[in-house]
Amino acid sequence: MKPILYVEGVNKIFGSHKEEALKLSKKGVSKNEILEKTGATCALLDVSLEVNPGETFVIIGLSGSGKSTLVRMFNRLNDPTHGKIFFKNQDLAQLNKEQLRNFRREKIAMVFQHFGLMSHRTVLRNVEYGLEIRGVGPELKKEKAMEMINLVGLTGFENSRIDQLSGGMKQRVGLARALANDPEVLLMDEPFSALDPLVKKDMQFELLKIQQKMKKTIVFITHDINEAFKLGDRVAIMKDGKVIQVDTPENMMANPADEYVTRFIEGADKTAIMSVKHVMITPTTIVFKDDGFNKVIREMRTNNVSSAYVVDDEMKFLGVVGLDSAMRLKDKAATLMDLVEEVETISPNQSVSEILPLASQTRVPLAVVEDGRLIGIVSKASVLTLIANDVVVDHSDEELDSTLA
Repeated sequence: MKPILYVEGVNKIFGSHKEEALKLSKKGVSKNEILEKTGATCALLDVSLEVNPGETFVIIGLSGSGKSTLVRMFNRLNDPTHGKIFFKNQDLAQLNKEQLRNFRREKIAMVFQHFGLMSHRTVLRNVEYGLEIRGVGPELKKEKAMEMINLVGLTGFENSRIDQLSGGMKQRVGLARALANDPEVLLMDEPFSALDPLVKKDMQFELLKIQQKMKKTIVFITHDINEAFKLGDRVAIMKDGKVIQVDTPENMMANPADEYVTRFIEGADKTAIMSVKHVMITPTTIVFKDDGFNKVIREMRTNNVSSAYVVDDEMKFLGVVGLDSAMRLKDKAATLMDLVEEVETISPNQSVSEILPLASQTRVPLAVVEDGRLIGIVSKASVLTLIANDVVVDHSDEELDSTLA
């Protein structure tokens, strides 16, 4: 898959003596030292990354890490001091004014933290704005705007004034306005950070639903690691203008690039990130549907358990048999299939948080089934171990800066 956005060796330096600042950065001099020596601020240093079509790519970092500077380069609100940024195969620096204007209107849209809505317009008129600028006719403009209003859950509010809306509703309007032009890329710069925690969770869920339906390429900026891991297909962690690691949430949790990443992600909710496949183990007590008393009891005794997982010859999962039930096989009062108890199964791709209620109630380890076949089990102990190791740390930016220094 070819990337839709490609960043190649980008540096962004504000102030004077930019070349001197760049030379110092290549020698490993810190941002603060460069600022003291040259007066120049190094916002981005040798950043390279790719964003794939249809993915939600999250960029996370502390204040001053360069994440907002970077996202504003994708629509050329910022231009690199050095390096290149491509949209598909187009070098954005080569766009003339008219091409750049069309690029911003048709290919890329932005959702801001503070909404950026026009208070003198209704919800409908705000959402129509981008279409209006493009010269779309009245009927099509209204039809498309109403489609987006319905999509973000604001049906019935199209004629409301902006000052009548809550913060979450205003952000929905901003999202609808950005989507109305049907952009290929959606840039979201900390769009939910100003919202109350419950409203923030609602908006995260809303974005996941919209993304599942529309499959847009989304570049999302946040300083919240749980938000990053919840929304992102891949996540980039930035520090002092540099990208430290780009990976999926699961891989980043399992294989942090360095101590900084380790400390940065330690507050993440592991149960929401880790999948069942990461905590499941190989089932040891397996019996086949035609096995008799001696085989079933031997398997239970060998593994020191009081139940067994029953499968057919192709490892299709059939259920569980307990010791008390298995004893009826001794006198051939029943066949094994007469004694099998059907139990709820789980998928290897479910998050651990999804299976927590089931795991807390089950009397036997949960059966992990894929395409009908038994591939593993998840014990209550393995889930509790993951939770016990999930230490939630709530750092402010300043606290985290000093901790990671």
